[in-house]
Formats: sequence, structure tokens, C-alpha cells
Amino acid sequence: MPRQSPDLVIIGAGVVGAACAYYAARAGLRVAVVDRGPVAGGTTGAGEGNLLVSDKEAGPELELALLSARLWRELALELPREIEYEAKGGLVVAADEATVKALRGFADGQRAAGVDAVEVGPGELRELEPHLAPDLAGGFLYPQDAQVQPAQAAARLLAAAPGVAPGVEVYLGEEVTELLRGPAGELRGVRTARRDLLAPAVLNAAGTWGGAVAELAGVALPVLPRRGFVLVTEPLSRVVRHKVYAADYIADVASGSASLQSSAVVEGTPAGPVLIGATRERVGFDRSLSTEALRRLAAQAAALFPVLADVRVLRTYHGFRPYLPDHLPAIGPDPRVPGLFHACGHEGAGIGLAPGTGALIAAFLTGAAPALDAAPFAPARFAGAPL
Repeated sequence: MPRQSPDLVIIGAGVVGAACAYYAARAGLRVAVVDRGPVAGGTTGAGEGNLLVSDKEAGPELELALLSARLWRELALELPREIEYEAKGGLVVAADEATVKALRGFADGQRAAGVDAVEVGPGELRELEPHLAPDLAGGFLYPQDAQVQPAQAAARLLAAAPGVAPGVEVYLGEEVTELLRGPAGELRGVRTARRDLLAPAVLNAAGTWGGAVAELAGVALPVLPRRGFVLVTEPLSRVVRHKVYAADYIADVASGSASLQSSAVVEGTPAGPVLIGATRERVGFDRSLSTEALRRLAAQAAALFPVLADVRVLRTYHGFRPYLPDHLPAIGPDPRVPGLFHACGHEGAGIGLAPGTGALIAAFLTGAAPALDAAPFAPARFAGAPL
């Protein structure tokens, strides 16, 4: 028998698209996912797998992060162990007392929103991370921070979805070239070089390329690429126990600067290599290697963990975060085009925010009550953006 037409076509097989497919299918919808490349072939495959609440101030993004953190814990029990979910906790460190004081105020606001933030003194830092530099003034421990292997997480979400409700069809290596319209301008599906996929709803989960997909619908969504590099060391014994980063990383995340910014984010992995990030710069889709970015990362990581100074870096990789100017993702229906939904613009937090985003999209599509106030993420806030 021929397959029934899907209720939803998702453009993008990264972790956000995969999570939206998973939760939409669990809500009883027939879903098709289409991507011009492989699963996790874009930003997801270039991510570290951060699931952070520690870097987010009190507000809508933190609410979404807390929802997602709970959903990731549930998914860790449902999905295969290959996603490498690790509830390692995050440790934010400060070089001086003034920075400790600033972190204390930041944590007070987070606690009021439901975050578990524990202040630790200089001696306690070394108990948590014995290889940390000895001259740090203190920091904060965030037990809710965790990590996954992002490409595996996306793949397993898509593979798990057919086991719930009607399931998910996946079409890889097929670029969407046209959004199909009905007589009143409403979306009726998508077209690739190989097929038409007809559906009453189309979800733009194209990450950094979300702006280009929006243009196919004749609307503007000001998503810009923000390049970032990661260093990968040789396998080591577990010299880094938590996700550890310097306090200035929080300011870098919130910054809108286009210039190169770097702040050390250091973490071990179950396989042994240590991952070292994070840089941010807006250089378009320039994929060239930046030796300055790599030099900064190596120096900052060695300053935090002197034991890493003589460790070999085996490789580096980089990708593009989908940046929106107000630092909030676009999640929900687009009032300019009936049938068009967006789930993109998460910048560097897409892996962490993916389950909450998927749950919100499923609620929009089925008319269920969303788990939180989704108004701050409404794509309508960009209705006046020039195309």
C-alpha cells in the first residue's frame, strides 16, 4: 500500500530537527524529514554536545534550557547508550574576587528560576578538579549541566521515532528547492529534485541555513553564521571531570560582536580525548582555518589546566552557529505564511535546547498546551525584517 502523506515535513536532520520529529511523532503525527546532506551534517556534527543551564541568565532561554534538561534526562533512559549522555555537571571558574562577585549575582538570579548553583571556594575547586590552575579565586558548580554525543543523539532520535506513533520517514541527500503553495498562499509541502513531499505543515529546522529556507517562503529570518573552532587532544586518563569554563565565556555567549572572541571551555569525554572550545566570530560561511583562534584556545586551556600544556592536539574541527540578533531561537508558527513553522536560530545552544524545542513544536502542531510561555520565541518578532 502507498504511504500516507505526512502531517509535517521537517527541513533539517540536525539535532533540533530530529527532536522535533521525535516529539511530533510521539504526539501522533506522521512526519517526513528531508536534508540536503546526512544526519547531523551541519552545526550538530560540529558541536561539543553541551547541555548547559550554567551560561544562561534568568529569562525565557533559561526556562527552555531547564525544560530541555529534564527531557534529556528522560531521553537518556529511552535512547541507546551510544548518545553518551553524561550528567557531569559544569564548573564555572573565576580568576579574581571581582569576577566571583559578578558570578554570585548571576547565580542568584538563576536560583530564583530553578537552577542549582553551588558556590565553591579556591580549595574546593581543586577537590572538584585536581588539575586546575592553583591561583583561581573560586567559582560555581552547576550539577544540572550535562553532555551528549550530538551526532549520535540526532541519529538515535530519528531512529527511535518510528517506534512511537506512525513514525518518521527520512530523506537524506535531497535539497529542498521549492516550498509548494496552495491557492491561498498556504504551504502544501516541499519539492526536491527527486520528489514532492506534500503536507499541511513545513518546519524550518535548517539551523544556520534557516534564513535561506525562510526566503523560499518569501519571508525574512535574520539567521547569520557564527563560526567556532574546537580542539581535540590525544586520549587521556580522566584529567577533566566536569565541563569547566572561565567566567568570560558567559559574556561571549551573550555578545553580539562580529569579531573573534575566545574563552576556554574544557571537558573530558568517555572515549578519552579532551575537547577544548570555544571561539565565536561572524565571518560568513568562511571555512578557512584560523591559526589565531586555535592559538588562543590552546593558551587559554593550558592556563586553566597546566597539565594540558604538553598534551598533543590530534585534530581540530569547526562549524557555524545559527545566530539571531536577540540571542533567542525562533520557535513556532510564522504568521506571514500559513503552514510555515520555524525551529532554528539557537546559536551554540541548539543541542541543549533541542528536546524543549521539539516539545513546543509538537504542542503548536497538535493544539496542546505548551510546557512554557513560548511568546518570546515567536517568529512574528521578525515580521518587519527586510527580505
